Amino acid sequence: MNYQSLLTEGTKRLEQAGVPDPQVDAWELMSFAFSLNRKDYLMKLKCEAEDEGTAAYDRLLSRRETRKPLQQILGHTGFMGLDFIVNEHVLSPRQDTECLVEQAHKQLNQGERLLDLCTGSGCILICLMHMGQEIEGFGVDISDDALKVAAANAKKNFVHPRLLQGDLFRPVWDMGFDMIVSNPPYIPSRVISSLMPEVRDFEPLRALDGSDDGLLFYRRIVKDAPRHLNDGGRLLFEIGIGQKEAVESLLFDAGFCDIRSYKDYSHNDRVISARYLR
Repeated sequence: MNYQSLLTEGTKRLEQAGVPDPQVDAWELMSFAFSLNRKDYLMKLKCEAEDEGTAAYDRLLSRRETRKPLQQILGHTGFMGLDFIVNEHVLSPRQDTECLVEQAHKQLNQGERLLDLCTGSGCILICLMHMGQEIEGFGVDISDDALKVAAANAKKNFVHPRLLQGDLFRPVWDMGFDMIVSNPPYIPSRVISSLMPEVRDFEPLRALDGSDDGLLFYRRIVKDAPRHLNDGGRLLFEIGIGQKEAVESLLFDAGFCDIRSYKDYSHNDRVISARYLR
């Protein structure tokens, strides 16, 4: 079978399996299986595909047909211009989270101390350290497996955060920060079963489930953050759709000021920032 026919057949298989954007994923898997770029593909369009690559492509398609996320199959994904290792222990970085990184970067000053709670793959922390000068970065996650991924990503992207295992503020209980960022679990428990298979069946439940109303981690972080923020320090969250007013209320009731929200590229409320003055 030639390369063009292989891509057509791969697209058809993924489409029948209900995979979103089947043509995009079929190409990404073909590129990976054959170490092929677009220029090479166009030059070999009608050439017979080699057996070893064809077999590898078939195996990759079979994995994607189960709805295993493309990022986990490939083992990495791009985010904010950097490349990140991903696996079943971390959420794959999403475009929505770019809004959090962008807003945090605008507010983060040279030499400040930054804490990323629920760091997962480390994508938020690593991007901010990569973009900033002399940022002292700390990442906390309850999952030791996630922290191993974050450590590999930090090394891959030439930054050196301190990564600590534990439940939210517990590993940094005696420390103060100029900024705290978090993309915590925020999906209501009852909604988990209705998520896309790629998320529901393959991404870590602990990183998704925000309890009955999705707000458990916001409550916990907002309650303890004032103890850990230096005077005038900022707290920034990624939030789920429909959570803006509830999270803003939590921040206001805890004494935060300068509470602002920001929309993502799909015009959904996605980030909330606030300042704490002593």
